[in-house]
Amino acid sequence: MTELPDRARVVIIGGGVIGCSVAYHLGLLGWTDVVLLEQGSLSCGTTWHAAGLVGQLRATEVSTRLVQYSTDLYSRLEAETGLGTGYRVCGGLTVARTPERMVALRRTAASAAAYDLECELLTAGGARERYPLIRDDDLVGAIWLPGDGRANPTDLTQALARGARLRGARILERVRVTGIATVDGRVTGVRTTEGDIGAEVVVNCAGQWAHAVGAMAGVNVPLHSAEHFYVVTEPIDGVHRDLPILRDPDGYTYVKEEVGGLLVGGFEPQAKPWVGPKQIPHPFEFALLDEDWEHFEVIMDNAVQRLPVLAETGIRKFYNGPESFTPDNQFIIGEAPEVAGFFVAAGFNSVGIASAGGAGKALAEWVVEGGPTMDLISADIRRFSTLAGNEWWLRDRVVEVLGLHYAVPWPNRELETGRPLRRSPVHDLVVAQGALLGSRNHWERANVFAPQGRSPVLEYSWDRPSWVDWCVGEQVTTRQAVAVFDQTSFSKYLVAGADAERVLQWVCTADVAVPVGRAVYTGWLNARGTYEADVTVTRVGRTEYLVVSSAATTDRDIDWLRRHVPAGAAVTVTDLTSALAVLGVMGPRSRELLSRLSTDDFGDDAFPFGTSREVALGRATLRATRITYVGELGWELYVAPDLAEGIYADLFAAGADLGVVPAGYYAIEAMRLEKGYRAFGRELTTDTRPVEAGLTFACKLGTDVDFLGRAATEQARARGPRRRVVSFVVDDPTAYLWGGELVLRDGVPVGQVTSAAWGATLGAAVGLALVGDRRTGTATSAWVRDGSYEVDLAGSRFPVSVQPRSPYDPDGHKLSRRLGT
Repeated sequence: MTELPDRARVVIIGGGVIGCSVAYHLGLLGWTDVVLLEQGSLSCGTTWHAAGLVGQLRATEVSTRLVQYSTDLYSRLEAETGLGTGYRVCGGLTVARTPERMVALRRTAASAAAYDLECELLTAGGARERYPLIRDDDLVGAIWLPGDGRANPTDLTQALARGARLRGARILERVRVTGIATVDGRVTGVRTTEGDIGAEVVVNCAGQWAHAVGAMAGVNVPLHSAEHFYVVTEPIDGVHRDLPILRDPDGYTYVKEEVGGLLVGGFEPQAKPWVGPKQIPHPFEFALLDEDWEHFEVIMDNAVQRLPVLAETGIRKFYNGPESFTPDNQFIIGEAPEVAGFFVAAGFNSVGIASAGGAGKALAEWVVEGGPTMDLISADIRRFSTLAGNEWWLRDRVVEVLGLHYAVPWPNRELETGRPLRRSPVHDLVVAQGALLGSRNHWERANVFAPQGRSPVLEYSWDRPSWVDWCVGEQVTTRQAVAVFDQTSFSKYLVAGADAERVLQWVCTADVAVPVGRAVYTGWLNARGTYEADVTVTRVGRTEYLVVSSAATTDRDIDWLRRHVPAGAAVTVTDLTSALAVLGVMGPRSRELLSRLSTDDFGDDAFPFGTSREVALGRATLRATRITYVGELGWELYVAPDLAEGIYADLFAAGADLGVVPAGYYAIEAMRLEKGYRAFGRELTTDTRPVEAGLTFACKLGTDVDFLGRAATEQARARGPRRRVVSFVVDDPTAYLWGGELVLRDGVPVGQVTSAAWGATLGAAVGLALVGDRRTGTATSAWVRDGSYEVDLAGSRFPVSVQPRSPYDPDGHKLSRRLGT
């Protein structure tokens, strides 16, 4: 019987590569009272059968930085611990069979320049020079990443475990966790087959068991296992230890050297889900599933096409090892919103070996510092609602997401499985109007509307898709007349109680001690002075505020609010997201349209910008807030769900002769970029400060009222921005941007496009970018103003005009204009 300690500062559940990395990095940070529990032997779950690929370049900067740290750690871990990791830099070759894939690879090469990674574009012949075994007559080109490598998953885990032990961690094998103890919403320990351990912090690194472990604490960990296949061949002439990693995403395959032969695996278009996350058998130690040659056929056929030598090579071993995948192909990290002190690092979607070093460091820092130290928004566990934990829904989704690993990474891709789920009260009316639907946080939303007679099908393209013309029409009508937007997916919270003002004054950067009926745009910052949210706060009563945020951040926002309510404060936070529909009525004729349905006065004097109050509209009473995210005169209508359909129909009936049209989120995106409005998760992140974002006007720095992050904001203002968010317009109207493109100043990389769209008013691609001088770590106004800028669009460079102010209506005259004024 294993002897357990009564208490530990931290208990880590799971002895795979992630759990051992978290233990190691906690030790580096000085937290030595750490116990790691593994139900079997270290690495016995999914780690041991991982392919061990370590590709540095990822879709986002933070993901790339995490892997860069991993490679640095793996290269020095043997010297520190005396145990090898099997880490070897051998380079990586990714080939393209189609022009569409080659565009993606050119964009990848530009991203590499943004992240200071070495990357080379190759011809088909150049690819064969790097990898003589391949067939190249059907290739368009390739990229070469010399820093890519591979590691031995089991050896790496053991080295991290030894490093953790050297710093005081206890690692106990064959101890299975059977329960999580909590008191008043905070974790207090774990129950195991060998007894109980009290703990201040519990970290769930249980891999494909993480869903079930989370459920023990009432924590939602959305992931589902799928069968994942690869084979190892007999030795092949010409294969050597330094053979590069080969990726052929159009053929769904990856290949690496393995003991003189080749390991051939891949990500097939349609995955094969395994059992539900609560039905995984126990024990399941160093175990594999049955061979399935029929399912593997699509991968093997494509591998033979790329590597003809495989047709005459024997197979030594077939591996079918289940791995867990998340609903959006991003891993899960962070403190659970349901239980304080309960952290999760799981769902690494077959990139766990590459990410383990960086992810373990990031999670350990989060535990020690009380919050993330870098932008982890895309991986934060709070991005998921409880709906994402439904096993039936997860099983449907995993079939799709595994295959997306090697699908062409279209920038506006919409996932198709598990839909529809959440529908607004006017959903059927929107569909009847020709809506091309997208999904955000399970909400079905109109992205754009197809003209009569056209099928509302989303076209994917690197060039200008056909639906852009539809979106242009919506933008023009919004700018010139009036459009109606179904914005029901907005997150909406009621903050109420005698201390509501005091709590929100601390959380919000802007002054929310305003009269009843006023709406205020504000940010929420952390102690480092970087963004946790940007929201609109409306005082709807003496002790009540309505907070409105984006559709994607419901759980994150509510968690942030509740964590910052002081003990004993008279405040409640209630999620009203499903209790209110939202209809945006935007454009210079919006006042005229609303006045046709109401006797209320919507004029500038009676209803100035930022006003919010109840009005009679048609036969209903609702809340109207004069505000805009498109840069035009407009109102958001907050409507009871049972009244929304009638109000929606009334708006179109009353506005027929005004030219009213339905409009979607693509139009909102384009118009907010023409106006230079920032968005959370893109321009505003946990790495961005108000000074850098150009939003100090939304901070109450001119008052003596303190707010969370004020000290850091004042320090940043005194120091000056190290980067700046700037608006830009592409000079060439034929260039079509999507976001993520490399920005160059005087020919030198200085940042990336954070958001981009086609702006109908400006007649060009427009967007926002985050730029700064990497040499000096600053971005003064003079530095921004004096440079000559370009964007790299899949290898072609286009001049852009960078502007410190909004490209469209910089003085805000349009926000109150009537038609013709």
